[in-house]
Amino acid sequence: MKHFLTLRDFTKEEILEIIDLGLQIKKDLKNGIHKDYMPKKTLAMIFEKSSTRTRVSFETGIYQLGGHGLFLSNRDIHLGRGEPVKDTARVISSMCDMVMIRTFEHSKIEEFASYSKVPVINGLTDSYHPVQLLADYMTMIEYGVAENAVVAYVGDGNNMTHSWLMLASKLGFELRIATPKGYEVDSKVLEDAYAFAKLSGAKIFVTNDPKEAVKGANVVTTDTWASMGQEDEKEQRIKDFAGYMVDDLMMCIADKNAKFLHCLPAYRGQEVSESVLEGHSDIVFDEAENRLHAQKGLMVWLDRQR
Repeated sequence: MKHFLTLRDFTKEEILEIIDLGLQIKKDLKNGIHKDYMPKKTLAMIFEKSSTRTRVSFETGIYQLGGHGLFLSNRDIHLGRGEPVKDTARVISSMCDMVMIRTFEHSKIEEFASYSKVPVINGLTDSYHPVQLLADYMTMIEYGVAENAVVAYVGDGNNMTHSWLMLASKLGFELRIATPKGYEVDSKVLEDAYAFAKLSGAKIFVTNDPKEAVKGANVVTTDTWASMGQEDEKEQRIKDFAGYMVDDLMMCIADKNAKFLHCLPAYRGQEVSESVLEGHSDIVFDEAENRLHAQKGLMVWLDRQR
């Protein structure tokens, strides 16, 4: 049995196998072919952080696979209200076939997984957002920019940046990260990425200059400057991130056929301009839809490992 907590725990072959499975399931769905890959299986969905895309994609996904999703918020269960994480893990995993958790501390999902009898999926923590990267790379494949990819990430050194580091260092493509001073990626995550890159041939480059990162890139991506739980820092972050908006001028520095990605929700006029987001809306919203297909591939793959 395997859990899906971070891409650092997976090989290149496993990551591509999951994505390929998601692409096949997506193709079948578009062709009207419905297969119950997980008949009558139950997915417990624990949300300590709310989300549009995570809830809709997982709940729809498990239904389309022939199973059922249970939405569990802080108000529905005792997790975080006195019951130890390990006890909640033992109870829920004794009744369900798989668990997805969207929470704050990464240590919490690690503890939950260590006591779970069934596969646990990281729907997002403060440290990593691996399911989003499955969808992002699936989208890159579909739009023809995965091979020889040069990805520029501009923004906060957050869970998305950490996940991009893991994906690039495992798959072997070039990743350039530009963050403001004081908002750099976690040094341990970066150290691990460099170590994986030596094996895969990936090129990892970090800077405080967004133009240096974006120049010639064929994929440009960003994320919100203030994530959930950082609302009180929003005004200060807007000041600190001046010059980091992905706008038309910045996209002109990238490759002439560069694609723009965003995990959403997007705050127009902050991390991305209205014109860039709308100009790349086709790929951005295909990327959002691919959360559904990539996660179906992931759930089926994990179920097969049991």
